[in-house]
Amino acid sequence: MNNVFVYIEIEDGAIANVSFELLTKGRSLADQLGCQLEAVVIGSKLEGIETQIYPYGVDVVHVADDARLAPYTTLPHTSIIVNLFKAEKPQVALMGATPIGRDLGPRVSSALYSGLTADCTSLEIGSHEDKKANKIYVNLLYQIRPAFGGNIIATIINPDCRPQMATVREGVMKSEMRSKTYKGKLKKIDVAKMVSDEDFVISIIERHIEQKKVNLSAAPVIVAGGYGMGSKENFAALFELADVLGGEVAASRAAVDAGFADHDRQVGQTGVTVRPKLYIACGISGQIQHRAGMEDSAQIIAINSDENAPINSIADYVIKGEVMDVIPKMIKYYKANSK
Repeated sequence: MNNVFVYIEIEDGAIANVSFELLTKGRSLADQLGCQLEAVVIGSKLEGIETQIYPYGVDVVHVADDARLAPYTTLPHTSIIVNLFKAEKPQVALMGATPIGRDLGPRVSSALYSGLTADCTSLEIGSHEDKKANKIYVNLLYQIRPAFGGNIIATIINPDCRPQMATVREGVMKSEMRSKTYKGKLKKIDVAKMVSDEDFVISIIERHIEQKKVNLSAAPVIVAGGYGMGSKENFAALFELADVLGGEVAASRAAVDAGFADHDRQVGQTGVTVRPKLYIACGISGQIQHRAGMEDSAQIIAINSDENAPINSIADYVIKGEVMDVIPKMIKYYKANSK
């Protein structure tokens, strides 16, 4: 009762990275609230799945294992989560802001009349004073996300309804085990009691998943371009530099809006959050919306003609100059010294 719950997303028998990130954050929230962390896994052939989850500090793992539950379909997964939450009454429930989470979360919150904040980039515990009602709320979940196109950061609370539900973007939170020897409790869900036959009316005959064309989250080196690159043609230099470094090309929102790069390469509050070993920011001013998506990079190099650009304040190295003068030299000297 009143614990923190995390929905574990399964794809082809593997746990999604965002679920491990949510378990890490969920453990932190549970510690602050003085409660347990519980996880919910729904799918097929899940024998032993709990051993991958316990090390993240999970006290209870609820498992619904049935051949009809994989791959994901909306109705049975919704029924299981709704009925489980009605019985267990969590105070916080977290899901990934993935296609599955964006489908499942609103249905669950609507059924429970609980509300939902989508695409959160941060979660915190805090208090709130309702001066009009002369009431103080403690231990609320601050659900933090960009709003108005990323121009402001909104902190959203749900004082009265439970659970406090949020979906969280992949990559914005770190994934860390609590202890490899951490041992929780396994609870098997009786699927027949949770799901009606009508929920299985839809069956998947054939399924195709298009793989991501760009996987910035896994790239050890990222070469990112901003509006200061000047044109889409100039971005070709970034691809050449990324190629010789064994990295990937990213872009700021301004560059994407200008048509210099595709949206799937966008880093920042309204894009992807990354933590590469090396992040080279080329012609990027470094407004807070962009820095929020890359400031945890292990090492940052900024190439900019403006010595007062905000990106310089978080960079390990700053190269002052025109990007189209600097980048070809970097390519040339890296090739010469890597032979």
